[in-house]
Amino acid sequence: MFDSISPLSLMVILLTSLIASLISGIAGFGGALFLLPVISLFIDIKLAVPILTIGQIFGNGSRVFFGRKDLSWKPILYFLLTALPLTVVGSYLFTVLNGQIIKLVVGILLLLLVSYRRINKKEYYIKNNGMLVGGSLTGFISGIAGSAGPLGAAFFLGLGLTPSSYIASEAVTALSMHIVKTVVYQKYSDVGLYELYIGVLVGSVMILGSWIGKKIIGKIKKEYFIYIVEFLMVITGIQMIIGYFT
Repeated sequence: MFDSISPLSLMVILLTSLIASLISGIAGFGGALFLLPVISLFIDIKLAVPILTIGQIFGNGSRVFFGRKDLSWKPILYFLLTALPLTVVGSYLFTVLNGQIIKLVVGILLLLLVSYRRINKKEYYIKNNGMLVGGSLTGFISGIAGSAGPLGAAFFLGLGLTPSSYIASEAVTALSMHIVKTVVYQKYSDVGLYELYIGVLVGSVMILGSWIGKKIIGKIKKEYFIYIVEFLMVITGIQMIIGYFT
C-alpha cells in the first residue's frame, strides 16, 4: 500500500491515461508503455503495474465494445488458448522476478519484425496455428513484464484484418490477459482498495480515449494504418531497449 498521491499528480496520471488510450485505440498497443513510466513516477513499480492492468481492462473492454461488429473470433480463440495459461505463469513470476531483461528481448524482437516486413516487402500472413505461438509468447511476456501489447499486435497485424477488426480482435485477447493478471496480482501483490480506486479512475478516462481512437481509425486507409502501427512498433522497441540500460 502506498501513501495517497496529490491531486496534481493524479491529474497528470489521468491526462496521460487519455493520451495513452488514444494511442492504443488507433494502433492497438503502445498506451501501456507510454503510461507506465508516468505512473511509476508517483507510485512504486510493483503497484504501478497492477494499477495499469486494472486501467487497461476498461481501455481494452471499451475497444472491444466499440468494434464488436468487426471481431474475428477464430484467431482470437487460438491466441487465447495458449495466452491465458502462460499469463498466469508470467504474472506469478512478476511477483518474484525482475522482468527488465524480458523487455529488452521484446524490444529487439519488435525491431527485427518490422525490419523483416520492410526488407521482405511481401505481405506475410499468419495462419490460425501461428496464433498459438503468438498467444504463448505474448501471454508469458505480458505477465512477467507488465505488457506485451506490441508483440501480440504483430501477430494480429499478420492476419491481414481491416483496421477496425484488428483493433477490436487484439483488444479481446488483451482484455482477457489483463483480467487474469489482475486476479494473480491481487493474490500475490500488495494491492489494496486505494490502488483499485486509482486503477478504476485511469480506466474510466481510457474509455474516452478508445472512443476517440475508434472515430479516427475509421477514416484511415489500411496501407497508411499499417505504416502507423509499424512506426509505433519501432518507437516502442527502441524505448524498451533504452529502458533496459537506464
